[in-house]
Amino acid sequence: MITPQFLRFLAVGVLNTVFGYLCFAGLVYVGVHYSLALLIATLVGVLFNFKTTGSFVFGVTNNYLLVRYLVVYGVVYLLNVVGVKALVGAGISPVIGGAMMLAPAAVFAFVLQKRYVFRK
Repeated sequence: MITPQFLRFLAVGVLNTVFGYLCFAGLVYVGVHYSLALLIATLVGVLFNFKTTGSFVFGVTNNYLLVRYLVVYGVVYLLNVVGVKALVGAGISPVIGGAMMLAPAAVFAFVLQKRYVFRK
């Protein structure tokens, strides 16, 4: 079931996702390896999204949670790299593979943030 909290998460994440994906795609198109491009795009997105996700989605503004938030995004990054690598191995371009990993990464990030970062 889709909750209002998850819908807020998606709304906050839309801008971040578009920005992060454009960073990723742009870096890949200029020749950066997809794993490094994904790392850079993820780091930029994480720093931008920490405050809005914490306050708007989960109602938590504790800056000390940034370390947990970064750990969660490290795990999400690893999921992305493994997923994109598998898709590239199946003959899909890294840019398309990155797009295909957006939804699974978003759901995974929400669950981890709710359970391990912004729990009340």
